[in-house]
Amino acid sequence: MKFNTRGMILTALFAALTAVGAFIRIPIGPVPITMQALFTILAGIILGARVGAMSQLIYVLLGLIGLPIFADGTGGLTHVVSPSFGYLIGFIISAFVIGKIVERSEKITFIKMFAICILGIIIIYLIGIPYLYVILKNVLFKEITFQYALKIGFLVFIPGDLLKVVIASLLAVKVIPILRRQGMLENR
Repeated sequence: MKFNTRGMILTALFAALTAVGAFIRIPIGPVPITMQALFTILAGIILGARVGAMSQLIYVLLGLIGLPIFADGTGGLTHVVSPSFGYLIGFIISAFVIGKIVERSEKITFIKMFAICILGIIIIYLIGIPYLYVILKNVLFKEITFQYALKIGFLVFIPGDLLKVVIASLLAVKVIPILRRQGMLENR
């Protein structure tokens, strides 16, 4: 997607959706279950690599300047040392990678989209889990093993994330062909 007026509006929309997704949550430990990952995945799918990542970057920056839009209802620079901040960094990279793969994909099938979305979720966790571990152990001085960080920062989220991936994949199979026919997606 081009970064024109429509691109700016959609960037703002997906930043806002990610913020709203932070408040659709189930608090369970240092990282709550939220709907943010769904909107991150959809940002990459619908907006593409550059604009999708930009929407997630804007979401993170708005939170860092103090808007209370993070999952714990807070904002500010201190969030950088919260256990869940690594997942937010993962959102940006995940949206970019998902968008880049979708942009280069000729045929869109449910299986292909499912695999792309799973990759996006894996990227979020590859950044989020080590960050969670380092912050809990070295900043908050918790007695924690990496295996325990995996349990509280990954394993409990698998069922919900699989559901989000299925929803995003189903939407992608329906929406991408429509957006391509209308010339709203680059290359593709």
